[in-house]
Amino acid sequence: MKHGKKYQDSVKLIDHLNQYDPDQACDLVIKTGKAKFDETVEISIRLGVDPRHADQQVRGAVVLPHGTGKVVRVLVFAKGDKAKEALAAGADYVGAEDMIAKIQQENWFDFDVCVATPDMMGLVGRIGRVLGPKGLMPNPKSGTVTMDVTKAINDIKAGKVEYRLDKTAIIHCPVGKVSFGPQKLQENLNALMEAIIKAKPSAAKGTYLRSVYLSTTMGPSVRLNPLKF
Repeated sequence: MKHGKKYQDSVKLIDHLNQYDPDQACDLVIKTGKAKFDETVEISIRLGVDPRHADQQVRGAVVLPHGTGKVVRVLVFAKGDKAKEALAAGADYVGAEDMIAKIQQENWFDFDVCVATPDMMGLVGRIGRVLGPKGLMPNPKSGTVTMDVTKAINDIKAGKVEYRLDKTAIIHCPVGKVSFGPQKLQENLNALMEAIIKAKPSAAKGTYLRSVYLSTTMGPSVRLNPLKF
């Protein structure tokens, strides 16, 4: 694969044999973000766990201090007073059977996060096969199945992100935008890493943080020193 001139220039800034401290990595990854749009900065963390075992799953959510820089569209499955509460809290879409039908019949997915009240989960379960693979299924562990829809919506709008181990034992998660600058980016990074470290399964053995990389949407990756966390 042949990369463009901007990418090749960015690669020259990075010593790929070096593991950078978090502050150095945040500064460096911003310098490599040379696209004409405000690139997202994403972290990739390889963990020393076996995702095939239920007792070694790593999943949760955390509110980043400075948000993600992205406008998040929230769909809430609720009825009655909870539906009114969701609308008042700033939900973009609120409904029940009507929203289920829209997703099933129109293949509609113009939202980024789903929140549901517990009494709606039987209904939402009907479309679990389409929501699940897209990472949109409401889940109590991530705080998206709750009676407190106002808090859930406020947290999501404020910059709440979910982290989840994939089948290769890697977590991919956005931590901000290039325009945030090094300090805000590092504060978001520290908040996410603290949450992931706290979520370490008791069944996990050996080194937990195997490798950590930061990268922009179009740029090369920067390797961080896991011991600094």
